[in-house]
Amino acid sequence: MGQLRNTKLLQNIAIVIKELRDSKNLTQEDVYDDTKIHIGRIETAKANLSVSTLSALCKYFKISLSEFHKKVEDLTSK
Repeated sequence: MGQLRNTKLLQNIAIVIKELRDSKNLTQEDVYDDTKIHIGRIETAKANLSVSTLSALCKYFKISLSEFHKKVEDLTSK
């Protein structure tokens, strides 16, 4: 079975990740240096990120997974 891909969901995740990064005045390189996670493909919605990667990013940005999902949900309902 192939990997499922929800483009709209990935776009909303990308928006939230970028907003979190921008709010801390971090570059993609800063995030990579600190986490070893390449977020360029995540921020362009080209990567179907794993739950483990999302959890690591939430921990890095000091936001709970539930708070992150709420932000994504808020975008989805617009």
